[in-house]
Amino acid sequence: MCGFAGELRFDGSSADLGAVDRMTACQRHRGPDGTGLWSNGPAALGHRRLSIIDLSAAGAQPMVDPVLGLTIAFNGCIYNHRELRAELEGKGHRFFSTSDTEVIGKAYAEWGMDCVSHLLGMFAFAIVEHASGRAMLARDRLGIKPLYLVEGGGRIRFASTLPALLEGGGVDTSIDREALQHYLTFHSVVPAPLTILAGVRKLPPATVRLIEPDGSSTEHVYWRADFERDPSRAGWSDRDWQEAVIASLRTAVERRMVSDVPVGVLLSGGIDSSLVVALLAEAGQSGLQTFSIGFGSAGGESGDEFEYSSLVAERFGTDHHRIPIDSSRLLPGIDATVSAMSEPMVSHDCVAFHLLSEDVSKSVKVVQSGQGADEVLGGYDWYPPLAGVARGDAVEAYSQVFFDRRWPELTRLLNPAWLEGAPVDAPTAFIRRRFAEPGAETAVDAALRNDTTVMLVDDPVKRVDNMTMAWGLEARVPFLDHEFVELVAAIPPELKLSDGGKGVLKRASRGIVPDEVIDRTKGYFPVPAIRQLEGPYLERVRAALTDPVARERALFDEATVETLLADPNTTRTTLGSNALWQLALLEMWLQEHGVR
Repeated sequence: MCGFAGELRFDGSSADLGAVDRMTACQRHRGPDGTGLWSNGPAALGHRRLSIIDLSAAGAQPMVDPVLGLTIAFNGCIYNHRELRAELEGKGHRFFSTSDTEVIGKAYAEWGMDCVSHLLGMFAFAIVEHASGRAMLARDRLGIKPLYLVEGGGRIRFASTLPALLEGGGVDTSIDREALQHYLTFHSVVPAPLTILAGVRKLPPATVRLIEPDGSSTEHVYWRADFERDPSRAGWSDRDWQEAVIASLRTAVERRMVSDVPVGVLLSGGIDSSLVVALLAEAGQSGLQTFSIGFGSAGGESGDEFEYSSLVAERFGTDHHRIPIDSSRLLPGIDATVSAMSEPMVSHDCVAFHLLSEDVSKSVKVVQSGQGADEVLGGYDWYPPLAGVARGDAVEAYSQVFFDRRWPELTRLLNPAWLEGAPVDAPTAFIRRRFAEPGAETAVDAALRNDTTVMLVDDPVKRVDNMTMAWGLEARVPFLDHEFVELVAAIPPELKLSDGGKGVLKRASRGIVPDEVIDRTKGYFPVPAIRQLEGPYLERVRAALTDPVARERALFDEATVETLLADPNTTRTTLGSNALWQLALLEMWLQEHGVR
């Protein structure tokens, strides 16, 4: 897990190594263990290293393979790198390191663009061929690792974070008006390739981009999750599905223990992270470190779930760390969290993950997390209302239960100038296109497919990556093992929605995790002081929305902002989030990154 950057020139000029150096240095938090630069005429790569596999200098990046004539910069972890190494050695390849980075390079030499289909893991990488000048960019199937792009002026630049590209200079930082609609409608999710900035794009998940020396390029999507029934499993019982789910998850969890440093677990006290701990204990892991966070209560909401996380830790004998966050850390933590965001993310969980990661990084470099289970297994409360909805009515039904606001309300919230030149109701049009794609037999399947491959990528997964990597902490997500996702995508929706959501997982977990964890009311990563804005937190919001830069930008209807500031905690989005926080967070991010 690291951060990298690069530039490819197509106009006969040499790559700007100074710009690549600046972009790389901007990502030092992602890779505090080392740095490297490489250039070869029109191509340059930079890398910040977090040493997880092959801690020696042989694993440093950018990694040059002189025999193959390749250089690679890579962010992520390939869990089957040892098996692939043995396979590639059988094909005549010789290795100079034990790193997974080198395995990717050899796999590219052997299989070309199709190398990605051999990789089990999370990854974003760039490979440059020395002789031809051809380059390849790739991103993992579920978009766990990010890759941002800026194109134009005879070049393409890329980096693991959006702020790194800004550091390189020459970026169009005007707000993308279509992306703005998505942010305010789709719960801050801006689907790839868009970002909130018009000049920055992101490589979509499960995508390979091959770039020729003249700047022409082709993109190939190499994996899809269909969310269809599998005829070979038509006769499976509920119990058959339960056993398959646990077996697949057991494999996913064990894969993510591949490391040359200790691996801990972020233990929230919910069923997902508790099951990860239980399966690790079952596999014989001893001395496992687990971590939970808690905040003070506010507005009648509890700020911790220590009761359940401590129960799990005691049951499985983990070395448990309860991390209560003193109120003095929360306000400065908000600004630090916004600074760590590659894109504006409205979830208050971001602050929790950022503060948790700060403390966890003092003990371990790698953790497993239960992130992703709700999206792939139907754990959220907006899925049950879709059961029984005709497939042809799924777009409207999903929009009603998930969208923060519909188009008429959006037109009243945004100043009219910000709607000019933008598509009309882009979010609904996007969902209509997504739901019209082949597969996804039912309305629930269509929602789960969209949430797994779009919403999950650009909200929960991005949140975990940004906040953990802000402290040089690698987070691994076994519920997003692509083979596990393929399996659960085929489960009939009624089995997922049973028992109040994630029914098949809850039933499969009986006898493995404590019943108290399975039967508890679903919890979230609570930060009550943001959900219930008052005192210094409300003042921070007010400062952002009334800043001269914000007033000059005039994104929002002034009367609406004043109404929300006067009554900050009444207006909620469809999913119960604080509507005022959503507006303020966007302005805070734009101001933090100097966007005017």
